[in-house]
Amino acid sequence: MKRIILSVITISSLSVSCKNSQTSMQEASKVQIVKSNITDEQLMDKVQKDALKYFWDYAEPNSMLGRERYHEDNIYPDNDKHVVTTGGSGFGLATILVGVERGFVPKKDAVKRLTTMMDFLAKADRHKGAWSHWINGETGKTVPFGKKDNGGDLVETAFLTSGILMVREYFKNGNTEEKALAKKCDELWKGIQWNWYTKGGQKVLYWHWSPDYQWEINFPLEGYNECLITYILAASSPTYPIDVETYYKGWTRNGTYLSDKEKYGLPMYVKHNGAAEYGGPLFWAHYSYIGLDPTNLSDKLIKNYFDLNKNHVLIDYKYCVENPKNWKGYGPNYWGLTAGYSRNEDGSAGYDAHFPQNDRGVITPTAALSSFPYSPKESMDFLRFIYTQKPEFIGSAGPYDATSIHYNNWTTPRYLAIDQGTIAPMIENYRTGFLWKLFMNAPEIQQGLKKLSFKSEKYHIK
Repeated sequence: MKRIILSVITISSLSVSCKNSQTSMQEASKVQIVKSNITDEQLMDKVQKDALKYFWDYAEPNSMLGRERYHEDNIYPDNDKHVVTTGGSGFGLATILVGVERGFVPKKDAVKRLTTMMDFLAKADRHKGAWSHWINGETGKTVPFGKKDNGGDLVETAFLTSGILMVREYFKNGNTEEKALAKKCDELWKGIQWNWYTKGGQKVLYWHWSPDYQWEINFPLEGYNECLITYILAASSPTYPIDVETYYKGWTRNGTYLSDKEKYGLPMYVKHNGAAEYGGPLFWAHYSYIGLDPTNLSDKLIKNYFDLNKNHVLIDYKYCVENPKNWKGYGPNYWGLTAGYSRNEDGSAGYDAHFPQNDRGVITPTAALSSFPYSPKESMDFLRFIYTQKPEFIGSAGPYDATSIHYNNWTTPRYLAIDQGTIAPMIENYRTGFLWKLFMNAPEIQQGLKKLSFKSEKYHIK
């Protein structure tokens, strides 16, 4: 929830810009109309290629990492075009791997690009091994996410590290250049002091540490939200690991994060922080699961993480179909609530975390598209609808970040790395399980999951 809470403050200046930020006719004319007879496979290829452009064509040119945001209108109210995002760049690494595997980008070019990225990360500011949420792509210096948030961000670091490990696994048995890239990835991973973020040995991880403000933000990582992967990586670290007790006492709140509630007849399994009735924004079903395969994955408390995520997504879907607020357009082909750009009451573009209890009539395409593993039919219905019937919602890097049929097909010609970055990876996990296989078969991850009493027959984790 930290990104949600702080982003509303940090990005508040966005709300004064982009009045009536609908796509202009000139911009819309750039979009190729997709014919309705396009096949499902062709559609998935197209949206994966489009999302890849965010990290390939529009990357920050010095670091080659993913910009926090990319605006087609070239209007940046906070003058932050050069700011790269740690977590979104991790999703970008996974997206580039999908691009290589599908032949969208040449492997040799990807190795060169990824090497530049790892070299930049090695020289960038680190805080007990963790990176900050935002980094200046030109200098490698920390860019504060908030006044006291000017140090290590362990959750964003986890999202980045997940991508780094997948890059390592993909290239570790390759040619000389590929092995050198894998070695750089391995060194970055081993330098993260996960156990430092227990704040002196407490049995919980903390999100932030600042060299100036120390632990003043005081934000423990407790479930359930998007942060599971942080504990998995921290437990798997070969250099600075946390113990089992930290996972079960901290993340699961001594087991009290379990829930026996249902919605639309679907069990919730866990209490979603601040969103116990319907579940939180759908990115909670995506961010930790770019590499972590939830399929028949269990631990001491959760019998099947896939069911947990699937029900979360389907509850969101059923809510949008029910549409209790009577928003125009909501239905089986147009659904999905998550955090991202939003529409302010005056028609300007802002930022918000959309979920059923905070439904503002704005549909974020990444919500349905990144949910393919859990809701393939519902996600495909959305994908087909938006590409074949709503070309005004599509820009140069795929669907724009925020859309609203209710407000006269309102959109904003803007993208966020954290949203665009989960689309290609999660669709690929649905199609082939490619990234899941890379991450789950990493030796340290296998050991870390066993240590925490996770089980997965698929990956021989017992």
